[in-house]
Amino acid sequence: MKLFNMLAVSVLAAAALSPAAAAPERAPRVRVQTIDDLAPLPLPYNEKANAARDVAQARARAKSARKLLLIDLGGNWCADCRILASVMEQPEMRPFMKRHYEIVSVDVGRFDKNMAIPKHYGFKKLDGVPAILIVDPGTDKVLNNKKIFALADARSMTPQALADWLAGWTR
Repeated sequence: MKLFNMLAVSVLAAAALSPAAAAPERAPRVRVQTIDDLAPLPLPYNEKANAARDVAQARARAKSARKLLLIDLGGNWCADCRILASVMEQPEMRPFMKRHYEIVSVDVGRFDKNMAIPKHYGFKKLDGVPAILIVDPGTDKVLNNKKIFALADARSMTPQALADWLAGWTR
């Protein structure tokens, strides 16, 4: 019986330490409490960028660094996109995001630019922005397939709720 108990404890300990069993890291506490505290909001999308090249380079960096690839699809005209970008740039969040994600922002214009990016990942059209694709860079598969529009109403969420959602996908 002692041998069985020792074996069971060893198996449980190994499972707890394995990457597959690891729970997502908790989001840092964001100091700003409301979206009104986020001003001035950034303009996160380079409207002249070569999006296909930028995504490919970010994927390669993510794969090499063993991070997730976060593709932020949106436009500078979109308040929700700018609010999300501001939360990701908060002093508490910046190191957390850098540790877990390789982030690339893709300007989709008014849903008329760079649409090959979401199409590559199986989305023929976007139902809103920001649309966040969290991609495993090794398999090039979207991990949040059914939740890419979860932050499209970022202005109705608290900065902490946005941070918590982003942390929920970390590994």
